[in-house]
Amino acid sequence: MLRGFLLLSAFFGFTGVALGAFAAHGLKSRLSPEYLTIFQTGVTYQLVHTLALFGVALMAANLPGRLVAWAGWLFCLGIVLFSGSLYGLTLTGITKLGIITPLGGLAFLLGWLCLGLAAWRLA
Repeated sequence: MLRGFLLLSAFFGFTGVALGAFAAHGLKSRLSPEYLTIFQTGVTYQLVHTLALFGVALMAANLPGRLVAWAGWLFCLGIVLFSGSLYGLTLTGITKLGIITPLGGLAFLLGWLCLGLAAWRLA
């Protein structure tokens, strides 16, 4: 689990930085300010949860258990659904992709809940 979450963290971190640069330099003149802001929101949430996933990887090495593993997988799912739907929406203009975004947000929330429960059980 440690290696897998570290690799996923590296992948999401790399792609988050690349997409942020792409938005700042390649999309600035092609997207409306509103869509550019939406795209950047996807990048921000991806990078924040990439760091959370990195933390989960480190926690998993010292605190094995289902809750920590679930947190990691939920953060991955959240990045794909939340950030991915925002990228897709802004790049294609298919507004129905916005229906997926709250599912990614829910995955993020559940991931944080799992981390909280794992911490609660430490006592």
